[in-house]
Amino acid sequence: MKDTIDPAVIPTYDDVVAAHERIKPHIHRTPVLTSSYFNDLVGAELFFKCENFQKAGAFKVRGACNAVFGLSDALAERGVATHSSGNHALSLSYAAGRRGIPCNVVMPRTAPEAKKAAVRGYGGIITECEPSTTSREAVFAEVQERTGAEFVHPYNDPRVVAGQGTCSREFMEQTDGLDMMIAPIGGGGMISGCCLTLSNIAPEVQIIAAEPEQADDAYRSFKAGHIIADDAPVTIADGLKVPLKDLTWHFVSNHVSDILTASEQEIIDAMKLTWQRMKIVMEPSCAVPLATILKNKDKFAGKRVGVIVTGGNVDLDKLPWITG
Repeated sequence: MKDTIDPAVIPTYDDVVAAHERIKPHIHRTPVLTSSYFNDLVGAELFFKCENFQKAGAFKVRGACNAVFGLSDALAERGVATHSSGNHALSLSYAAGRRGIPCNVVMPRTAPEAKKAAVRGYGGIITECEPSTTSREAVFAEVQERTGAEFVHPYNDPRVVAGQGTCSREFMEQTDGLDMMIAPIGGGGMISGCCLTLSNIAPEVQIIAAEPEQADDAYRSFKAGHIIADDAPVTIADGLKVPLKDLTWHFVSNHVSDILTASEQEIIDAMKLTWQRMKIVMEPSCAVPLATILKNKDKFAGKRVGVIVTGGNVDLDKLPWITG
């Protein structure tokens, strides 16, 4: 599974260390929680890194802040722009607001209203598109041409990957060694950050990605040995609908041990169970790792497993287990 990306654009662990110093004033060092209930249920020791408690409610504020606060004054004056289903949009809006610069975001019209409201609350300017990668990128091209803003890609950006790598760096400092680390995968920004950090400071830790069955292009790419991109998958895990790109594929193809999938019902069940047992709010995309752990208990039995809870931006009026 070889990639052809230019080595010059691949971030290094030094970039992660620099990112951590740059973003410290603007992020939380999020807590790690445990659950005896889940430990007993799985037969493993699970450690949950709660990025749902992060500024802007998601891990993506790490990469967004690294990109925004790494800009020269001349570039920053033009503002920043991106396309995102939600968490990167609101995270970039947050970071831009902290620096006092404009932020334009292209979001699918079907994105959760809670995420749109958060973007606007942080001062972001939304342009809506159809819920497909093709539409998202076409509308974004128009917005960028009009504004001249600096593009901060949601995940296929070395500044963003280095910022996301700070999460697993903290995680390893907060735990006494792990056998595995698992996180959701959509475009692959968080997983790439895990790969970048762990391959340097804890290469013995297996990195596992978790994906919805109904948006399993990363799983199929992993098995095929090349990127397979779905244009408009339909899943409750709205943050995991986008495909891998060349930078994230580099990390996934070289460092990920396995990609596991979960059905829509398994994702909903894991989300509800976490709300019930751990008393924390997680969004559907974040429930995918736990769903795959519960589905594949034998794979995790007896292991110390780090689980990254990537965000908690939920539309409380549309909880997936409430019908009617």
